Amino acid sequence: MSLYNIEIEKMNSEHISLNNYKGDVLLIVNTASKCGFTKQFGDLEKLYQKYKEQGFKILGFPCNQFLKQDPGSNEEILEFCTLNFGVTFEMFKKIDVKGKNIHPLFDYLVQNSPERVGKKIKWNFEKFLISKEGSVVHRYTSNTEPFDIETDILIELKK
Repeated sequence: MSLYNIEIEKMNSEHISLNNYKGDVLLIVNTASKCGFTKQFGDLEKLYQKYKEQGFKILGFPCNQFLKQDPGSNEEILEFCTLNFGVTFEMFKKIDVKGKNIHPLFDYLVQNSPERVGKKIKWNFEKFLISKEGSVVHRYTSNTEPFDIETDILIELKK
């Protein structure tokens, strides 16, 4: 199984393959609109703007599994992110990131991460850095600020 074999669903219900991102450095994040870490949307957007021309993409996946901190519809979530944080990076439909209905993407990320292998997602805003070849390079906890990841992103972009 490769990361690039996994299908994801955009906010507009279009199904796409992660193969569309082959050759890009990705930061995949499980997000929530009503969380103490929600302010990270602002710095995630700044990172995206700073490096998007170099092949860096952020993929946001809303999740309502942690104290129901993202209860809105997909449309409400997207509007919230856009209006409050100016988010232009790609946001996808709400998914489960743990448990019996875990989305295949997050199952893959958890099982193939070099840190905390097989350990379930603990909270909103866990982040996974993906190489241009589709390998999970790093896994970051929720309290890791987006700009604390910048050096790792640059390393991957230069490869």
